[in-house]
Amino acid sequence: MTARLKPQYGVTLVELILSMVIISIALVGIFSVVNLTASHSADPLVQQQAVAIAESYLEEILLQNYRGGTSSSRADFDDVDDYNHLSDSGAHDQLGNPITGLSQYTVSVTVAAPTALAGGVNAKQITVSVSGPGVNDLRLAGYKADY
Repeated sequence: MTARLKPQYGVTLVELILSMVIISIALVGIFSVVNLTASHSADPLVQQQAVAIAESYLEEILLQNYRGGTSSSRADFDDVDDYNHLSDSGAHDQLGNPITGLSQYTVSVTVAAPTALAGGVNAKQITVSVSGPGVNDLRLAGYKADY
């Protein structure tokens, strides 16, 4: 008479431990990706805020005249050259008042000497640099033409 083998039910201790190790490794990988994503989730917002600050400064400057007199306070700036070497610790509005919540940014402006373009038109390059938390020297440039 041959002995019949009974079918096995359940799992062995080795199989159980091995499956727990594999699931643990997978969970560690998933949670590390979630942690990395959560820790950098605000980076695009900070970068976009710096771009918005640079754009607002550049737009303010480009709306001024190509030439004019000298001005001592930001509220009286009336031409592009008045903004040369402007340095603000914290973003400020066009009157020089600090903007709430943006004190951690540093803004600097340089206006280059006029450059001759085609057709005898002169233009000045305006460069706005913004630095802050998570943003290292973001630069935005524009040109004001004398026409």
